[in-house]
Amino acid sequence: MLTLTPQMRIFLAVEAIDFRNGIDGLAGMCLHKFGCDPFGGGVFVFRNRRGTSLKILVYDGQGFWLCQKRLSSGRFCGWPTCSLPALQPMESRDLQLLLWNADPGRAALGPLWRKLEA
Repeated sequence: MLTLTPQMRIFLAVEAIDFRNGIDGLAGMCLHKFGCDPFGGGVFVFRNRRGTSLKILVYDGQGFWLCQKRLSSGRFCGWPTCSLPALQPMESRDLQLLLWNADPGRAALGPLWRKLEA
């Protein structure tokens, strides 16, 4: 089981990806397309083209975790637009909201206790 903590570095891939990619394909995308080390402990969040499914890739020091959530109806809301850089940093509380299909941009949340690091 994965636990999202405020200390985690979470990165959201803005553009949709091909969901036929598995661990190796997503790790390669992190390294070559985004210039991030997939072995660095970051959490990488990807969305399919239709916006109905998410994949989360994370390395825990021993191996990779690949988690997927597919909505039974509807689409994930609150996804950033493609005009932003390809990889956006994200807070763990925003990812938790996104996983419950809430829009992190519209949620009434208290101030962050730390600044967001890229």
